[in-house]
Parts: sequence; structure tokens; C-alpha cells
Amino acid sequence: MHLDKKAQKRRLKSLEKDPANSWRVTKRDWKNYERYDRFIDAAETALHKTGTGQAPWTIVEGENANYRELSVGYHVANAINRHADELERGERRNHDDAPTQTLIGQELGIGLETVVSSLDLTLSLKKKDYQKQLEQAQARLNGLFHQARDKGLSVVTVFEGSDAAGKGGNIRRLTAPLDARYYQVIPIAAPTDEERGHHYLWRFWRHIPRAGRFTVFDRSWYGRVLVERVEGFASEHEWMRSYGEITDFEEQLEEAGILVIKFWLQISADEQLARFKAREETPYKQYKLTDEDWRNREKWDEYEQAVNDMVERTSTRFAPWTLIEANDKRFARVKVLNTVCDRIEAALLERDAGESGK
Repeated sequence: MHLDKKAQKRRLKSLEKDPANSWRVTKRDWKNYERYDRFIDAAETALHKTGTGQAPWTIVEGENANYRELSVGYHVANAINRHADELERGERRNHDDAPTQTLIGQELGIGLETVVSSLDLTLSLKKKDYQKQLEQAQARLNGLFHQARDKGLSVVTVFEGSDAAGKGGNIRRLTAPLDARYYQVIPIAAPTDEERGHHYLWRFWRHIPRAGRFTVFDRSWYGRVLVERVEGFASEHEWMRSYGEITDFEEQLEEAGILVIKFWLQISADEQLARFKAREETPYKQYKLTDEDWRNREKWDEYEQAVNDMVERTSTRFAPWTLIEANDKRFARVKVLNTVCDRIEAALLERDAGESGK
């Protein structure tokens, strides 16, 4: 049962104001509230380490009482029915096929906000402010990039997002202040025949940077739980299993001293349509628009559900997702740059602290 920090505070205050329930809130509860982030870290570790195909954890959003209670009942009934069917067929599942939060909302007819639908896509920057903040952020990144290289800190950045959300433009602004000898951009397309012959993560392992290098993935291993899920290129068994495989993969990178920074760029359906039409009308941009883009647009809701489940299941302490409000390209670019700078700076400080403690 999960509550974010703001919801937990509201719940505690509401209980305190209720004479019949005020006894339930103690000083210890408020002390634990102040340590919310530590509890979340511990919970994340416990869920990640102890969730298995035979006994998976299910995260239930706890703020909406109707959703919370119906969701638990749905999970229990679903698990019992599934297990009974497997016993009858003499089968045993060995993977995590627990329904996701979004799918349960569909089954119950509850319209829940997804992580992307709740973003404020009106956020923007004026051109003058953008130029100033862009220069400042790029200058800061240049200095941090050289510090990271000198200390052997590798950085992996992952860019995912809606079609036409501006991944390419963000990557160009990100790499502009970097030394071209020490970074690489990896564009990800459909796997080759050779890559299909291996585990789907194999082609990404090949491009993990060595110490002090910076690698940018323009799309990534998350295609497994996005396009492969929605388009049916992977079976439900395969893409459900991939959440755990991906978090294991990213944890291994973190344990090897590699910083993983993940971005999801989100635009509205109206903004996407406007950008598609602009590409159609601009000769040197027409190559960017394909029949596949139009087909993907028809599955907007399915992709939004897939993104919600992806963030819910793979945003971790060691590799959290950063959601970028990308309707305004200027705002998105500055937010991406500042996030990368903040994450590198924090990683360098943590590394320095570790070295001084030896």
C-alpha cells in the first residue's frame, strides 16, 4: 500500500482532527513521516529483492479508498482463479504476471490519473530566459563532465518519449558542451537478425561505456515494455518478466559505479499532431514522419498505459525516471540539462565522501 509524502501528511492531519481517530496518530508517526525518504528506500529494496515470479509484490496506490479496496479484492480473486486454473491444467507459472495498476483501473472502471497525464504541460520558458539558462546549464555540464572523466565516473543517459517529443533536440543540446572524444550517442532501431539471436539486453550491454565515458541512448531497452508490448512483438510473459530483468540490469550498472539517468519526454496529443503536420509541410523534416508514427498515434491510450506501468515498476532509487514536460521545447531542454548536472554533481560528491571515508 503506497502513499506519497504529501498524501501521507494529509492523512495524518485528517486523523488528528477526528476525535474518534486522533489516538491513532502518535509522535512516532510524525517522526517516521520526517524519515519518509529512508522508508521508501528500504521498501524499494525489499520489494526488488524479495519479489519473485511465485510470490510477486503488488504496489497498490493507497490514497483513493475505492480504488485501494477494489484493487486488493481484484488481485486476490485474480490470483486464486489463476492458480486454480493452473492446478487444473497441471501447470505452474514461473514469472510475474500480476496485473498492473493501470490494467486494474480499466477492469474496475475507475479513471485514474497516470503519471504522464498528471504532468503540467503548460510549463514554458521565454526565449530570452531560455538562452541565458541554456548557456549556464551547458557551461556547468562541461565542468562536471571533465570532473567525471578525471574521476572515472561513467554516465549512461536514456531518452524515451512520445513520438515527436523532442528527443533529438534534447540530445543535441546535451552533447554540445561535451568533448566529442569521450561521449557516444547510440540510436536504437529495430533489432537486427544477429541481435534477435541473443537476449534482448545483449545489444545494450555492448555499448555500456568504460570508466570516465558518457553514453546517450536514443531509445533503449525500454522498448521491450513499450513498443514490443503494445505492438505484440513480445508475449505478455516476456514483457512482464522484463520489468525485473531491467531493474536487475540497471542495478548491476549502479553497482559497477555507472550513473544511470533516465528521461521520459511527454507531449500532449494535440501538440504531437501539430508537430506531425509541421514535419509534413517542411521538406527537410519530412523524413522524420513515417506511417508508423501515425499508427502509433492511433494507440495513444495504450502507450500511455504502458508508460505508466513502466515508470511505476522501474523507477528505482539507483535509476529513477525523470518526467519531462516537453510541450515547450525550451523548457524541456533546460530541465534535462539541469537534471543531468544535478545527478552528476551528487554522484561525484558521493564518490568523494566514499573515498574520504576509507
